[in-house]
Amino acid sequence: MNVRVRFAPSPTGFLHIGGARTALFNWLYARHTGGTFVLRVEDTDVARNTQQATDIILDGLRWLGLDWDEGPVTSDPKGPSKGDCGPYYQSQRKEFYARHVRELIDKGCAYSSEGAIKFRMQREAVIISDLVVGEVRRELTDREQVDPDFVIVRSDGEPVFHLVNVLDDMDMKITHVIRGEDHLSNTAKHIALFKAFGVEPPQYAHIPLILNPDGTKMSKRDQGASLQSYIDDGYAPDAVINYLCLLGWSPKENREKLPIQEIIQLFDLPQVLRHNARFDIDKLHWLDGEYIREMCAERFRDLGVQALARAGFNIGNYSPEYITAAMATCNGKIKRFGDLAAYGGFYFTEEVKLDSAVIATDFTPESKARLAVLRNAYAQLADFTAPLLETTLKSVAKEQLKIKPGLLIHPTRMALTGSTVGPSLYHLIEILGKGRTLKRLDVALT
Repeated sequence: MNVRVRFAPSPTGFLHIGGARTALFNWLYARHTGGTFVLRVEDTDVARNTQQATDIILDGLRWLGLDWDEGPVTSDPKGPSKGDCGPYYQSQRKEFYARHVRELIDKGCAYSSEGAIKFRMQREAVIISDLVVGEVRRELTDREQVDPDFVIVRSDGEPVFHLVNVLDDMDMKITHVIRGEDHLSNTAKHIALFKAFGVEPPQYAHIPLILNPDGTKMSKRDQGASLQSYIDDGYAPDAVINYLCLLGWSPKENREKLPIQEIIQLFDLPQVLRHNARFDIDKLHWLDGEYIREMCAERFRDLGVQALARAGFNIGNYSPEYITAAMATCNGKIKRFGDLAAYGGFYFTEEVKLDSAVIATDFTPESKARLAVLRNAYAQLADFTAPLLETTLKSVAKEQLKIKPGLLIHPTRMALTGSTVGPSLYHLIEILGKGRTLKRLDVALT
């Protein structure tokens, strides 16, 4: 069987962390089996759907590295890594839906009712053979026993979720529907629709829900529910991907940190856990720190640049060589890219802002007099390298000022970075260069 799976988000807000995990499990299953991962935007709800919400979903998938395999040709420069295909949009397939509604009416499987169109639901129980949940027998509820039929086209002419979901799965030859367990209640209706069209339903796999630490269902309003919050806070996408895999799936030997290529090899639907998963932010913090600690220099640089750009720094004003050198001094020093702006943002601004309290305590007349001596010594250097910068500062402190180097190091760091913590002082001075260093010292002295 050529496995074909899909992720079908509705663009009515941000990308929920549960939706991101659903996309991930579909993507993993496609990559594990050598199948196809289809992206389909369910945007038939005109009143609630927005282009901004669609962009947030697509950008979130790209950030996670979840590339999709087919769709209409697009010129979107931010398209997926596999060619120039965009997602399918249900709003562009209305004639396709209308044609199949007429087919159901002609078969006697659907009928008009108060301006809407309803599907004639079967009266007997529906058996759902689920690859995760097991066999489920769906009986009609008391209300459904009175009238089990359901609307497939609203009175305004818009097709509803149940219909378009089934028609698209049928048309796109989806073989496996992997989605959250909260959709299990819809599956009986979907199976009935497939049968009405004379098509064998796909195999269903309903994955466990994601719960808050207290065991309640994670809603859109809960902290940490939005994937965008992890992007904004500077988490490494590698760590988020790894952690999402552990929410409802478990590799053998209780391993937790696994590279994505190994996860692809190991992932399979029988290993998806039956019980709901509790979100553990502490474990995500730990994974994020581990990924950043072990990250290669190039990957650290790229993610660091993205984090600084999100924080408002204009990285494009600086040369690639300067950026690489600056990022190298921050590598291994932060646990989250959201901390990078405070730790190394001084590299990418031409003005260090010092508040009045810092000026009053760190730039007293005596301190500025010492700093002026160091500034003049640095101005005389032809070789502006870390070893010589260190030797010069210590020589000025010992021989000219008769003080301990620490009394000179602290105000120098504050003048150049505006912070008491940061990269190695002498290496950051070398990277800033002579021009920027002297200019910042001059500003501090005034």
